Amino acid sequence: MLEASDIAASYGEVPVLQGLSAAFAKGRVTALVGPNGCGKSTLLKAIMGFVPVSSGEIRLEREPVRAIGRRALARRIAYLPQESQCPDYMTLGELIELAGHSRYTLAGGPSERDRMLFRQALEIVGLADRAGCQVNALSGGQRQRAWIAMVLAQDTDVILMDEPVNHLDMKYQYAVLGLVRDLSVRHGKTIVIVLHDLNLTATFADNVVMLRAGKVVAAGPVATTVTASTVARVFDLEAEVFTRDGRLICLPRMRTTGTVTA
Repeated sequence: MLEASDIAASYGEVPVLQGLSAAFAKGRVTALVGPNGCGKSTLLKAIMGFVPVSSGEIRLEREPVRAIGRRALARRIAYLPQESQCPDYMTLGELIELAGHSRYTLAGGPSERDRMLFRQALEIVGLADRAGCQVNALSGGQRQRAWIAMVLAQDTDVILMDEPVNHLDMKYQYAVLGLVRDLSVRHGKTIVIVLHDLNLTATFADNVVMLRAGKVVAAGPVATTVTASTVARVFDLEAEVFTRDGRLICLPRMRTTGTVTA
């Protein structure tokens, strides 16, 4: 459904993605993992057209993304960046209404269908009773669910999420990623999500793309792709990877002597 073929992208003269190819399965959760600066966020931005691709091609349903207008693309792909902010006065209901902007006509605002989607999105994330609250007055976990409701209300088949649990404690990490998983299983969404924790990846993702220095080191189903060998190649880290109670566990081996170098 969504694929990148041999793409390259840079920030100025600094190359970030180098001949990267990856495919994201329809209706599945695919995690992007790798060390800081390896190109995970850049890949999402390249898909959205926020970072120009100097070579290669990104396709959505076999159509080059570069040929899809920005407004039309917003009706097909929703994007949640690392940091999301809104004015202090904005309520949750007003935030969610922004999700339908790409569908609004010049003559009017939300349709009845739009308003139905807004209500459904808030119900799915468990915030239906908070529509009148200011977004910035919500708790950290509620705010993150609010932003997920916004991308959900765009009513797209594909959702890109850049570190959606980065600043959350363990309880809310599991709550938010459980919601993300539910969007795929129950609502058929294709989700590409940047994560740092391999154990969260193993718990909530179907597939994984492991990156290093702008290239794909390994890609495929989590159960067969996250191995001691691939963890070592991607992170320069020795780890035990094993299954317990049906779940894949990644346990780094602690260094007992020596110093850690950058």
